[in-house]
Amino acid sequence: MREEHDVPLAELTTMRVGGPAARLVTVETTDELVDAVREVDDADEPMLVVSGGSNLVVADEGFPGTVVRVATSGVTVESADLCGGAMVRVAAGESWDGLVARAVSEGWSGIEALSGIPGCTGATPVQNVGAYGQEVAQTIASVRTWDRHEQRVRTFSNLDCAFTYRHSIFKGHSRFVVLDVLFQLIPGDLSQPIGYADLARQLGVETGERVPLADAREAVLQQRRNRGMVLDADDPDTWSCGSFFTNPILSVPQFAALEERASRRLGADGPVPPRFADPDGNIKTSAAWLIDKAGFGKGYGLPGPAALSTKHTLAITNRGGAKAADVAALAREIRDGVREAFGVSLVNEPVFVGHQL
Repeated sequence: MREEHDVPLAELTTMRVGGPAARLVTVETTDELVDAVREVDDADEPMLVVSGGSNLVVADEGFPGTVVRVATSGVTVESADLCGGAMVRVAAGESWDGLVARAVSEGWSGIEALSGIPGCTGATPVQNVGAYGQEVAQTIASVRTWDRHEQRVRTFSNLDCAFTYRHSIFKGHSRFVVLDVLFQLIPGDLSQPIGYADLARQLGVETGERVPLADAREAVLQQRRNRGMVLDADDPDTWSCGSFFTNPILSVPQFAALEERASRRLGADGPVPPRFADPDGNIKTSAAWLIDKAGFGKGYGLPGPAALSTKHTLAITNRGGAKAADVAALAREIRDGVREAFGVSLVNEPVFVGHQL
């Protein structure tokens, strides 16, 4: 366990903004993680848990309490057979994309479409990370956590996690600290059925077909690079939290109202809002489409310190000198503009610490 003081949190986030932590404790084992959390809770001090920092916007004033940085490691294959699959337990601090790369090389199918996503494994169940037709909810067997209220280790089965689109029982509060995640992956050399049309076209297959795992991973990485969604130290388009807003899920009447407003704004023969089926009978639409058609195109905000990516309207980026206040101001402008144009309220994916939208 390593303790430091007045450490700039910008260095620990992919958005590269945020003031200092009064105290930063870096933990490298699960026992150290539990001990650090218990110590802060016993002292009744503010605490922020950080791992990869890829979904976090910290205020310019910083954080006045203790930041626990999760740097735990370990990937353990608990069992592997054709019937039960590969049961792989992964420490919270393990690189997510590093895990995906290993799964592809080992012949474990089920997370290949989640290649290139930054951050650490422990964060993936919190918002049920997903992309290109896959979600971690499809492969998570259980999540082991530290319950700060009951002061004990608690393990949640997949069903107990209450996974929905970009949500879980762990999101929206700080009660549970993820210690490790148990995945049930499928042994084999082929991907799961390709569920994303653009990805299928790139691979030259029909939606629903399977391809070699390595081919699926490389195609996903290329898709993400095209959108500025793979971290690159030399490319400000990637200095972001990835997708800044979740895709809205609307009731049938709400979507009808959106179609009517879009028709008035864009013309009867103009573009129409994308629609995707939702398991609960609702309709999911595209946040990127709403942002673009509300007048916020790629690169909106340039040459300001914070601007939309020139590659994808869903990413708010730091162009090199942005403050957290700049990021928050642009996010508010986009959110309010979409609501005024289409009557839809966008919800931000990143966690804001120290300020609110």
